[in-house]
Amino acid sequence: MIICSIYRSPRKEEMYLYVDKKEAMSRVPDALKEMFGTPVHLMDMPLTAERKLARADTQKVLDGIRDQGFYLQMPPPKEDYMLDIHINRPESGVR
Repeated sequence: MIICSIYRSPRKEEMYLYVDKKEAMSRVPDALKEMFGTPVHLMDMPLTAERKLARADTQKVLDGIRDQGFYLQMPPPKEDYMLDIHINRPESGVR
C-alpha cells in the first residue's frame, strides 16, 4: 500500500498525475512537469491493488509509481460523433 497524491493538470482537461505522497513530484521528469503545468492537488488516498479506480487500472498506477515515480492518466478519447456536432450536414436536416 502507498499513500497516493493525485494532481489535476490546469492545461489539459481530465489529465491527472498519480504520485507517492512521500516523494511528491520529485521523480516526475521536468519535461512532463512543463507539459502538465502547475499541478492542482485533488486528494491523497491509500492505494492498494484491490482498490478500484474510476478510469485507471490500479495495478498500472501502482507499477508506474513504483517504476518511474508517477502514473499519468490521459483524457479519454473524444467520440467521433462529438466532433461532428457543429458541422452543417444537409442529410441530417440541420442547417
